[in-house]
Amino acid sequence: GLTPLSFAAKNGHDRIVKLLLETNNVDVDSKDKNKRSSLSWASQKGHESIVKLLLETSKVEAGSKDKFGQTPLSWATKNGRETIVKLLLGTEYLDFDLQGEDGRMLLLWVAENGRDGSMELLL
Repeated sequence: GLTPLSFAAKNGHDRIVKLLLETNNVDVDSKDKNKRSSLSWASQKGHESIVKLLLETSKVEAGSKDKFGQTPLSWATKNGRETIVKLLLGTEYLDFDLQGEDGRMLLLWVAENGRDGSMELLL
């Protein structure tokens, strides 16, 4: 199931996320039954400030794949979260290769669904 941090990240509760992170007693990169992390949920739901908080810990795997093969970047892209796409692409913790299978698949999805803002960012 979801952890308190994942619930807070998914639902956009910035203050609770911050309080939990300040305890230094949470696994920032823990995964739920679908292998989704707090970063994955916050990226999908568009909670920019929470994505920033999680990335600032340097304890999240920004490119981790969930059970469905999706990453925080793919969730953000598919949901039109361009600011979060920028944040994720700007982190040193994300190894994203447009020439690799994941990159090609994401570009195909973006092209098919007309997410031109995301396409500009990815290219």
